[in-house]
Amino acid sequence: MTPPDPKPQFSLVGQMLRTPEEIARVLNSLVMRGEPLICDLGGGKLLFRSRLRFVDPGKAYIIVEPSADEAANKTLLARPRATFHAEPGGWRVEFAAADPKQTSPHEGAPGIKLRFPEVVAGHRRRTDERADAPPQKELRCVIDEAGIMPFDGTMANVSKGGIGFLQYNPEISLEPGTVLKGCRIYSADGDSIVVDMEVRYSQLVDLPDGKQVESSGCCFLNLSPEETARIEKMFELK
Repeated sequence: MTPPDPKPQFSLVGQMLRTPEEIARVLNSLVMRGEPLICDLGGGKLLFRSRLRFVDPGKAYIIVEPSADEAANKTLLARPRATFHAEPGGWRVEFAAADPKQTSPHEGAPGIKLRFPEVVAGHRRRTDERADAPPQKELRCVIDEAGIMPFDGTMANVSKGGIGFLQYNPEISLEPGTVLKGCRIYSADGDSIVVDMEVRYSQLVDLPDGKQVESSGCCFLNLSPEETARIEKMFELK
C-alpha cells in the first residue's frame, strides 16, 4: 500500500480532486487517522458506518470495514454505487465509489471492496451536521432539465459562481462531481436562465418544519460574460 502522509493536510475547501495521486493521498490519510466513514443509505434512516481500511497502490480499488449493522451491509452491497463522507479536522471529505462486493478470504479480514473513486470533494464542515435552511427567499430551479430525468428543487444564495443551497427530494442523491446539464433557474419575477452546474458537496438538511431535504452546493460551468451579467442583473448581485 502507498505509505500514508504522516502529516495529512485537509486544505480542501471548495476543491474537487480528480487525479489518482491526489485522491490516494487524501484516502490514505483517512486510513492512517482511522476516521469514521459514513454512507447514507436511506434519507438518514439507514446509515452505513465504517472505516476505510485499504487503498490499492495501483489506484484500482479501496476496501472499507463492514458496518456493525448487518442491514446496512446488505443494503450497501445491493447498490451499484454509493457516496461516503468523513469529517477529519473540521473538513468534510466526500467521494463516491462503485461496484461494492464482499472481499474474498485471501484478502484478509472481512470487508467491502469498491472501485477506486474518480473524484474526491472537500469543504469546510458545518458547526452542526444538519443545518437549518437559509433565511433567504427560496426560488425554483428545474435541475438537469437537459438530462435524462429532470426534477424540481428550490434554491437560495445565488452568486456569480453558483448556488450555495440547492434543495431537493432526499431520495435523490447528487454525488460530488456530478454535472447537471441545462438547469433552469427562475428569478423572483418569473424570468429564467439556463446554465450547467457541477455538484461540489451534498448533505441532508432538517427544515424548520421538520421536513428533511437533500442540500447541495453547486458551481456554474463555462458561463459566458453575457450569462454572468444576466445572472448579476436577475438576482441583483453586486
